Amino acid sequence: MQHSHSQSYEPMQSNDYHQLPATEKQLKYARFLSQKTGIVLPWETQQDRRSLSDWIEAQKSVRPSVGQFDNYPSSKQVQFAERIARYKRSEVPHECFRDKGLMSRWIDCNK
Repeated sequence: MQHSHSQSYEPMQSNDYHQLPATEKQLKYARFLSQKTGIVLPWETQQDRRSLSDWIEAQKSVRPSVGQFDNYPSSKQVQFAERIARYKRSEVPHECFRDKGLMSRWIDCNK
């Protein structure tokens, strides 16, 4: 038997006097995200659980700042490419070692 409710569920809104402090686990994770993304974690945001939770959710999708070697191929990519090159008795082009996209295409064309 199905019950049909015409009312939609709305979460209870908390009053300011019911704000809970942020947990130590939340603070630790938020600081990690702040360091990873380079985005400042506002002091006010750290004061209550809901604000900090909202900030964390917003930062989880932010890409970390681009470092000098972020576009380089992974060590596994390099190892795989070198194995292919040995098998085919050829060499991996030098420019592939500086661009993971080029390395990926070279691997796809040579495996």
